[in-house]
Amino acid sequence: MDLAPVIEGFGVVLEPTNLLYCLIGVVIGMLVGVLPGLGPAATIAILLPLTFNVEPVTAIIMLAGIFYGAQYGGTITSVLLRLPGEASSVVTVFDGYALARQGRAGTALGIAAIGSFVGGTASIVVLSVLAPLIAGFALDFGPPEYAALALLGILLVATVSNGGRVKAIVAACVGLLLATVGRDAFTGSERFTFDLLPLSDGLDFVPIAMGVFGLGEILHNLEQRQQGTMTATRVANAWPSRGDLRQSAGAIGRGSVLGFVLGVLPGGGATLASLAAYAVEKRRSKTPERFGQGAVEGVAAPETANNAAATSSFIPLLTLGIPANATMAMIFGALLIQGVTPGPQLVDEDPELFWGVVNSMYLGNVLLLIMSIPLVGLFVKILRVRPAVLAPITVLITLVGVYTVRNSVFDIALVIAFGVLGYLMKKFGFEPGPLVLAFVLGSLLETSLRRSLLLFEGDPTGFVTRPISGTLLVFLAVVALFPLVQRLVRARSR
Repeated sequence: MDLAPVIEGFGVVLEPTNLLYCLIGVVIGMLVGVLPGLGPAATIAILLPLTFNVEPVTAIIMLAGIFYGAQYGGTITSVLLRLPGEASSVVTVFDGYALARQGRAGTALGIAAIGSFVGGTASIVVLSVLAPLIAGFALDFGPPEYAALALLGILLVATVSNGGRVKAIVAACVGLLLATVGRDAFTGSERFTFDLLPLSDGLDFVPIAMGVFGLGEILHNLEQRQQGTMTATRVANAWPSRGDLRQSAGAIGRGSVLGFVLGVLPGGGATLASLAAYAVEKRRSKTPERFGQGAVEGVAAPETANNAAATSSFIPLLTLGIPANATMAMIFGALLIQGVTPGPQLVDEDPELFWGVVNSMYLGNVLLLIMSIPLVGLFVKILRVRPAVLAPITVLITLVGVYTVRNSVFDIALVIAFGVLGYLMKKFGFEPGPLVLAFVLGSLLETSLRRSLLLFEGDPTGFVTRPISGTLLVFLAVVALFPLVQRLVRARSR
């Protein structure tokens, strides 16, 4: 492995502007994690217009900081208020809040901060080693391989979505349909434009993302918010004792490995990693009854896993051009807007951006560790700001932001339309993630599929005869048929 680009990447990160944006991203991420319901995907969607006049590497460093900063921010409210700011922090509520009620809120937050730092840093080290190898392997990919990979990514995200398998598949199909709007790249004919000139070039990623995630989430959260006051728990003993560290060391190690693996898989992500890590610790514990009553491992494992997964999910994005989850789809869109195409060539063609982003995560994790406890009091005060005040400000930023992209009133109408769609999806149990991911991957899937059929002269068996695409299709079949086989086995066992 050539270390020169890696060292140059550290030089990029240490530039004052990039250092500042890394700090801004981490702080915003922690703030986003504290505010229940908004989420990193929605925040990145809202802030996309702010990155247009910034250098690509600087913009992505900030957006990456928002992502992994939000993983720890959600921990604060989970421990202090029994209110998970992020889906990945739901599991932390069980033991984190129990520790807080025992007067050990500082211990819970300290263990979470250390676990997050260890898990994130370990994941970055492995990412630095594996990413160039995966990118080198991916150079053998042609249109058939990309078609199979895009289809597999959509299917994996749909099958593990929280909203139910059928609803996720329906949302993914809608995303694929939206990706076909506009002028056909091969024939030049217009599709689903309804004679509207702005639709001739297709739907833009920004209005869809800002509508479905930003405006849709705000509308849904306003409807779902509960009245009442929340009392914050006093934070003391900000760092855990040696006994707590010894007790949680194994959980942190296992959470790092599990989080890294699940973060790489499309559809895995931080939420699934935190759930799996907690389940593993509870199952292997000699005293499982302690879990839910204030077990330190019950905080250490999920917090380590979700940060490790947040970092490792950059591997498929940067090396294959495949976003592993909804937030990665937002960052994927930001890269495209900046004129950067993620994929196997990124490591060689733009090593400054690749290694700058990867190495910025080392610094970001250190900043998280340093700031995690001192900023707790500030974030708890922000929680007391009424949603009726925050929501209109956020909506205004969203609408102004999308207008500045192309100075188009039509884009504002699109944001509102997709905001209503996003609200209805959340209301009826449809996750918006599969829709956005399918939209992002839809053009790649269609283009690669049609080029492949031209290459094979219309013979679809060519996909199976090529080793890589054939293997991916076999894996795709296994993923698609596994729920059916599982159901049949359960029916027979009854």
